[in-house]
Amino acid sequence: MLGVFESILPVFAIIVLGFLLRRFNFVEASKWQVVDELCFWILFPSLLASTLINTDLSTIEFDKILMVLMGMIITISALMLALYPFFRNVMQLRRPQYTTLFQTVTRWHGFIAMALVLKFFGEPGLAVIAVAFVALVPALQLVNVTVLSVFSEEYKFSYFNVLKQISRNPILWGCVVGMVVNFANIPVWDPVLTFLDLLGRAALGISLLALGAGLSLRAALKPSPVVGVAVVGKLILVPLIMFGFAVLFGVTGDALVILMISAGVPTAMNGYVLAKKMGGDAELYASIATVQTAVSFFTLPLIILLARWWVGA
Repeated sequence: MLGVFESILPVFAIIVLGFLLRRFNFVEASKWQVVDELCFWILFPSLLASTLINTDLSTIEFDKILMVLMGMIITISALMLALYPFFRNVMQLRRPQYTTLFQTVTRWHGFIAMALVLKFFGEPGLAVIAVAFVALVPALQLVNVTVLSVFSEEYKFSYFNVLKQISRNPILWGCVVGMVVNFANIPVWDPVLTFLDLLGRAALGISLLALGAGLSLRAALKPSPVVGVAVVGKLILVPLIMFGFAVLFGVTGDALVILMISAGVPTAMNGYVLAKKMGGDAELYASIATVQTAVSFFTLPLIILLARWWVGA
């Protein structure tokens, strides 16, 4: 257990450093917005494109892993939608609060997962996490933008607007470019690969700093039952669903452990931006993301240990 904690400690230490830099105004708030934009538009897409171009997807059971991921997405999304009457009538959640709860339970912070996978498995582990990005980025963007549009009190739902939001996602385009080049065996000039690789190397550290800077201790200290629901839903229920589908489709070994890491990470902060733009509860999103990130420091080692025990590692 101690060894697992020590392995994930550097990742969370970077997140804490980002929080402290923001908390003590070492880096001004306005500058963090520039960092977020740089990560979203340049660094993340470069990292994903580079990873997918260089990853040998033939070393993994691509179809099984894809089915596990899609099964998890469909199940957790359907469950959250089915529970809407309960959240509305029993928990008295308004639509903005519900869409934020939906986002924070279904979204994942893929770059925490990637950093942990690199730590535990090195370059060979990137094949599975690359498939996770390919499956989760477009699917979760589609589901969450649709839910935000349908339940918004300010925006009128339209499939055109949903597709427009998705098509503008540079992270999605990074996945698309990487997959097309990989599957089509398109040769890429070596300086271009080096360029993408150098940009990608900057992405993980800066993204974790930006995650920490986006956390809100003040918001997290406001007690709310919905925060507890979001923590249990994301950090416990989603890994259980992922595990169930992994067993169902026969995924074992390192691939199962990597899928469980992907399921056990906290929500992504990019949902906060969508919440602000599309009528969600952005302050609640910040609160949930902060608490999930803190709690995941303790739940992730347990998930990793149980997954490794299951596969006999």
